Amino acid sequence: MGLMGDGIGPAHAREQFLRGGSPEGTVRGAILSSWQRSVSLGLSPEGCELPYLQDLDLDNRLVRAAKPVLDRLESRFAGRNMNVSLADARGAVLQRRFGEASLVRRLAAIQSVPGFVFAEQFGGTNGIGLALAERQLINVYGAEHFAERSQSSACSAIPVRDLLSGRIEGILCFGFPLADADVALNAVIRSAAGAIERRLLEQSSTRERALLQAYLDARRRSPAREATDDGELAESGLDWRDQMILKEKAADLMASAQRAAVEVALPGGRRVTLLSRPMTSPSGVEGVAIEAVLPSRQHLAVPAEGAVAPTPTAQAVAPMAQPALAPSGRLRGRVPAAVSDRAAATAREPAAPGTAGSTSGRTTSGLVLVGEPGVGMYAVAARRRLELLSEASARIGTTLDVSHTARELAEMAVPRLADFVTIDVPQAVLRGEEPTDPHGELFRTVVHGYREDCPFYPAGRQVHLRPTTPQLRCMASGHPILEPDLRTAAGWIAQDPWHAQRLLDHNVHSLIAVPLVARGIALGVASFYRSRDPAPFGDDDRSLAQELATRAAICIDNARRYTREHTMVLALQRSLLPRSFPEQSAVEIAHRYLPAESGVGGDWFDVIPLSSTRVALVVGDVVGHGMHAAATMGRLRTAARNFAELDLAPDEVLTHLDNLVGRLDRDESSEEASSDSSGMIGATCLYAIYDPTSQQCVMARAGHPPPGVVAPDGTVTFPDLPAGPPLGLGGLPFETAECHLPEGSQLVLYTDGLVGGRRRDVDTVLDQLRGALAHPNRPPEDTCEAVLRAVMPDHPADDVALLVARTHALDPHRIATWGLTSDPALVSGIRAAVARQLTEWGLEEVAFPTELLLSELVTNAIRYGTDPIQVRLLYDRTLICEVSDTSSTAPHLRHAATTDEGGRGLFLVAQLAQAWGTRYTADGKVIWAEFALEVPGALPGVAESFFDDIPAI
Repeated sequence: MGLMGDGIGPAHAREQFLRGGSPEGTVRGAILSSWQRSVSLGLSPEGCELPYLQDLDLDNRLVRAAKPVLDRLESRFAGRNMNVSLADARGAVLQRRFGEASLVRRLAAIQSVPGFVFAEQFGGTNGIGLALAERQLINVYGAEHFAERSQSSACSAIPVRDLLSGRIEGILCFGFPLADADVALNAVIRSAAGAIERRLLEQSSTRERALLQAYLDARRRSPAREATDDGELAESGLDWRDQMILKEKAADLMASAQRAAVEVALPGGRRVTLLSRPMTSPSGVEGVAIEAVLPSRQHLAVPAEGAVAPTPTAQAVAPMAQPALAPSGRLRGRVPAAVSDRAAATAREPAAPGTAGSTSGRTTSGLVLVGEPGVGMYAVAARRRLELLSEASARIGTTLDVSHTARELAEMAVPRLADFVTIDVPQAVLRGEEPTDPHGELFRTVVHGYREDCPFYPAGRQVHLRPTTPQLRCMASGHPILEPDLRTAAGWIAQDPWHAQRLLDHNVHSLIAVPLVARGIALGVASFYRSRDPAPFGDDDRSLAQELATRAAICIDNARRYTREHTMVLALQRSLLPRSFPEQSAVEIAHRYLPAESGVGGDWFDVIPLSSTRVALVVGDVVGHGMHAAATMGRLRTAARNFAELDLAPDEVLTHLDNLVGRLDRDESSEEASSDSSGMIGATCLYAIYDPTSQQCVMARAGHPPPGVVAPDGTVTFPDLPAGPPLGLGGLPFETAECHLPEGSQLVLYTDGLVGGRRRDVDTVLDQLRGALAHPNRPPEDTCEAVLRAVMPDHPADDVALLVARTHALDPHRIATWGLTSDPALVSGIRAAVARQLTEWGLEEVAFPTELLLSELVTNAIRYGTDPIQVRLLYDRTLICEVSDTSSTAPHLRHAATTDEGGRGLFLVAQLAQAWGTRYTADGKVIWAEFALEVPGALPGVAESFFDDIPAI
């Protein structure tokens, strides 16, 4: 009843699945696959809305065939809570019958009225929809249904097929309360579906019925072997590969129109005998029936030692006797065990004990093909073409990669159409562009064949083809070119006679060249070669190759346009990320950005020099992928730099970014959402400020993973920072945390694409990250590479930004600090002390402007600020002067009037310094100014090294 191993029922598994878990092993595979398809279709368990069709043909051939069977089922289930429904091949209900007549008044319309469509894409996992998807008898119990409304019910459903064509004509479904579930109903529904199929068969052509009846009459007269229908025959151990081998050999026998017995070898050392039996119907129709005679079921199911047993799952999907389309348009093939009640009674007769039909040494047999002489080969060939095209629709274009799509085309064609396939594509197409000269820049993209030693031009090189070659001729005309005999194909040989002879020496003798055309644009050329089959390609092969190439060309064009858009978005993303960082001495930086396989996202990072030798490190992640995410990332990164210029604390920067995201989200909601926009903006961010003078780091995060900190001794920790809400929620505060980073520490910032993933355990990944980081003496560049090798998933579903910063400390000897009170008389003493310190540092050339600037700043602090006042000089790449006090009054630069006695101090500061500003602290403010030095970035001893070798100084 759907309760699968480990005592876990479908209700718990369904709840786990809807929460994003993976209930594999706790629920049947067909049910889990259907759930996954339902979710991918955007269905909701609470709102599976079914379409209603009013223009149904309620008197079609299926309804006429099913009516007596439905009448009998209604009588059989009289008085029981049973709902019997018949749906067409679309899943639209055509007929409903009820065991209890009052049910029609108590049930909802979708359970009682014909016309509702129960296909899986509308109703999720249900009996009718799943039987259509799986093409076999299925049972769905209770919580295995996707829709909430069906949780208390169960159902059994089975396809109803046209027995000649194998095509599904409809679905028969039993619905009942979960408590009434009974496996015996499977036998009832099989029997009912079989009866409907036989009645459908009676509506088929007279010629087909005459041949089938002749075959069944012959079986009745020769009961030496146990006759069985094809469903039971499939259960004897024949998978779809075995059936394909048997059908191909049966086609040869049918074409010969002679009585014969042929033993066919199957994989695994198994053998099956095919019997060809000419027959004539009472009306004079001449035909051939091909039977497969199998050993006992136990013997066939056990392969030879070392062989691989066939999988039973494939047997139910591909019944043995599948149809083939004859050139006349009649459908040949899959045949029932009976055509009428009389035939059903005679198709199987029990064998007497001790005869060949007894259990000991018993054989079973089943019909493979039946048809008229001379058409079997064409019928099976047509069937193979249809199967190949059907499979190609599912297997070509599984990715949005041009080269991979081209290879899928080649793999589909070999060996069922050709022995070798080469595909040449212009380099522009590989880059995602439309080819400007598709004939002159062909690039050998794929070489694929049943063997690898055939000397075609190798993949990965440009091919220069002459206009006379079939490849360029087909691209010029837009139509496939067939060369039945390459030995006489002058244009092909003229391309490279020596190379052509080598191919001919490998028995490559026939060619079909097909252009890959989509939307009127030639995207390349596919060449199909034959070598093993001595027969040349024919017109049917050319048509099939063209059909395959057309389907592949559409997929290649989709992949090309995706490549172009992906390249554009990636270029935008990389243009918005920093290409280089300003020079600074606080940290040594290395970084990486890796886009996801599914597309470029909104991950970003930045390194922003701040005043007083400090530096800000930022990493953020915008939710989503594509152009919208990349553009939003660029706006947030620009905003973060602007807020950083204000010298705000990390929590204040995040607050401003939070407000910005909220405004952007409201703007998106007020406008019509673009095709690449989800209408919602979400982002996370981590913002850190490191001060090399104190070796302190202040951090705050907004829903972002915490950073990794590598101490100089190799200890790796992930600080427990206050998480904070993601950006855009609004109304919630952000908190900061401070930690000490000794010189030589490494601060590692990353986005969740590095450690996250649906199938990855976060704790395990963090342990891997910790192991990769535990090398304190490694340069940041090497750390980046080690982290990506150890932690990066093989197929990243999200993009990754990684930023590694090794900290440096400013030499204490290059820091000078003085404290003073609000006494104007102290200004001259500060100027003298500063002059002495600059002389000691060898910076006499900037002594005068520094003294002048500090005089203005200190005077302003004494006049307008409050005690205590502090003066600090920092000697780094620039000379930095700071004056701090406990007042929060902000100075403003302005033009003083000619009559003003003051107001010119800050103007003078702005003229003397290359940069200046105000930074607010918890105790007040700091006014700072920077002087450029003649030796930028001078470190201790650097200035002296410039002059040590000059004796005159």
